[in-house]
Order: sequence, then structure tokens, then C-alpha cells
Amino acid sequence: MKNKSSSVNSMKFKKAIAASLAILILLAFTGCGTSSNSAATESPKQEDTSTSAATESPKQEDTSTTSSSSSVESNEKLNNLYQQENQIFADHKNAWDKAFGFMSKNTGDDTMNENYADFLANTIESNKDSFSEEEYNTLSKDIETIRGIEEEITKLEKEIAASDSSSSSSSDSAESTGVFHGFKGKDLDGNDVDESLFAQNKVTVVNFWFSGCKPCVEELSKLNELNDKIKEMGGEVVGINTDTLDDNQDGIKEAKEILKAQGASYKNLTFNSDSTVGKYAGNIMAFPTTVLVDKDGNIIGEPFMGGINDQSNYEQLMKQIQSILDQE
Repeated sequence: MKNKSSSVNSMKFKKAIAASLAILILLAFTGCGTSSNSAATESPKQEDTSTSAATESPKQEDTSTTSSSSSVESNEKLNNLYQQENQIFADHKNAWDKAFGFMSKNTGDDTMNENYADFLANTIESNKDSFSEEEYNTLSKDIETIRGIEEEITKLEKEIAASDSSSSSSSDSAESTGVFHGFKGKDLDGNDVDESLFAQNKVTVVNFWFSGCKPCVEELSKLNELNDKIKEMGGEVVGINTDTLDDNQDGIKEAKEILKAQGASYKNLTFNSDSTVGKYAGNIMAFPTTVLVDKDGNIIGEPFMGGINDQSNYEQLMKQIQSILDQE
């Protein structure tokens, strides 16, 4: 096995349910990934789309330590819940593998806005005749257990988002705005890309995702529609799949397959994880995350968390894009 850089390892730990280690890094955002880099679109949901904000603490000097400790504890609880959820899928693997096969065929707009337990339940119900009575009863029971776990996950995700939002300082924000300065990388076909990519656009929408992130995959087709729309306005959508960094060929192959399956043809990039933007990507723990970048490679405004296949999220992002275009 090839040795990876520390930033790659920390990114994998976040996705491998080890946030208690990853939280020791100064984080700009919070959330969690998936249990395996090789997980495909059928992987259990382990993403954060919360955008809750927290109030500022009057004791600024003590906030960092307290927040870090609280985040470690919350992430440990969150990861335990993820492990419980994953164990359910593992315990009844054959039945769930069959269910996941139907899910790939039922990812329309109506299902994308459901919570995860409802999504699972509706998939099972709509394909009830395809399961034996034993399989159906097993899956139904599992879904009710998952529903309870998801409620706890949602609560903890909001607490983590609020905690890390309050602990992020203005200096952290200022340092992160120029992460695309001097950018160098490649697209997934191996073609060189640099910061001129941003210079030629009035605004560039950069979407961070990974292959095992269900909400990330679900919004890819919508991002492709957005790309077609804003290209007429002088903008462009660019994807960054964190599984592809450091020219990870397995990750690149999987990402390209997913993009093709979702009808997403816009540019996706890979680069070194020890670069400035690589370190920025390594600190993202809430996926999907989308940022707006100006001609000079500066991130404008706050990162946008959550899938834009949700209409309200899409409209909010479009307002931010339009406000930048209006300034041109």
C-alpha cells in the first residue's frame, strides 16, 4: 500500500468514522463522511446538510478548547450512530443489497427531498412484491430502527454545525478565501488545469463531494443543469471529488462512472492534497459543500452546505450567484 500524506489520511479518517481524531485539526466546517472510500452510491447516508448557526461565546479565549472538546464528544456519538446504522445493513446484507439495487432506479426529484428513513421505506414499499415476506419484514423492522438513529443523527449534526460555526474565527475565514490562488491540478481526464480557469469566468461554482455521499450524488444532475444555465451568464460549475485527490486512479475511475450515470458532464478536478486548496478540502466535514469563487480565485461569502436538488437550496444559491453577476 502506498504511503499517503497526513492530510489525505485525515480526510480518510473523517470518512472512516474517526472524527475524534480529525477534529483535532482546526476545522472551518463540520459534518461527516462515509465509512469507506470505495463506497458507491448505494452506501448508507452519512452526510451533513445542516446550516445551523450558533451564537457567539463571550469568553473568546476559552471557546476554542471548550468547543473542540465538545465537538470530539459529539462526533464520537455521531460516529457510534453511523456504526449502528452500518451494522444494520451488514447484518441483513442480502436483503439490503436487493433494496439498494431498486434505489438506484428511484432517485427522482420526489424522493430526493425525503429524509433517509422515509426514502428507504418508500423504496421498499414501492417494490414490495420483489421481496419475500421474510425479507420485507426484516427490512421494515430495520427501517424503524434506522428512523430512530436518524433522528439522533440529525440532532447531533445540528449541534456540531452550531459548535464549529461559533468557534470559527474571522481570521480563519479570511485565510480561506484565497485557497484557489495559484491553483494547479488536472481534470479527471488528465488535462492540466490552473487558476486561469477561474479568471475566464465571472463566477465559478465549486462543489465538493465524494463518491459514497448519497446527497452529493443525488444533486449531480441538478448541478449539471446549473452549469448549463450559468454558462450563458459567464459562469461555470466545477466539481471536486475528494476521493480523487493525489491522482487516485481508483477514485477517479469511480467518480467518472458516477458522473456519467448521473448525466453530469461538467468539469471535475483533482490536485495534490498538500496544496492550499487540498488542505481546505481536507477540513471540510459537511458534504456536499459548495462555494462561489471570483475571477481572482477568491471564495466569496460563506460556504453553502446542502444539496441543490432541494428547490429552496437551489433558489438560495442562485440568488448568491446572481448577486455576484450583478456586480460585474
